[in-house]
Amino acid sequence: MAVPNQFLWSLIGLLLTIGGTFVEAYITSVPTSWYERGIQTISLGVTCQIGAVLLVGCLGGKNAAVLSQIAYLVLGLAWLPIFAQGGGLSYWRELNFGYILGFIPGAWVCGLLAFRQTNMKLESLASSCLSGLLIIHLCGLVYLPIVQIFHLAGTPAQPILQAILQYSFYPLPGQLAVVCAVAVIAYGWRLVMFY
Repeated sequence: MAVPNQFLWSLIGLLLTIGGTFVEAYITSVPTSWYERGIQTISLGVTCQIGAVLLVGCLGGKNAAVLSQIAYLVLGLAWLPIFAQGGGLSYWRELNFGYILGFIPGAWVCGLLAFRQTNMKLESLASSCLSGLLIIHLCGLVYLPIVQIFHLAGTPAQPILQAILQYSFYPLPGQLAVVCAVAVIAYGWRLVMFY
């Protein structure tokens, strides 16, 4: 991909990640119930942030995805309140910071796998998104015990199992739904853009 395109996708990825941090993900009720109850939305309990990280990997490639997430990390640590609980240099002490760090390798893996195959399929985009999500969770799971063991957390300590449940296990079903949506959206956009 040409350098101007990578820069453009990096900027788009940065803006999507910032915006996705504050937008909650929803699904609609089952279409068979729309006639009786109307269209109802159901919260997935997660934001669109991880979806934005993976979408830029699927559409912009590994370099654009990594640049957008490095920019997101730098801006958040430079006291701009773009992380879920604010921003600033001390944010590295938050328990969920490892997941934010995981955006960089997760976006890279997703972008690498999304553009590896010459014959683009929906399944390959979904597997690249799942791989990126797995990397994000692995980074977060490695970071959690480090913060807990060395008592670095800015918040009161909680049992490690409780932190794993809160940051990895409970959000996972919603994030998997977001991954499915990202794969479908990326597939459609790549058809439109003749990738």
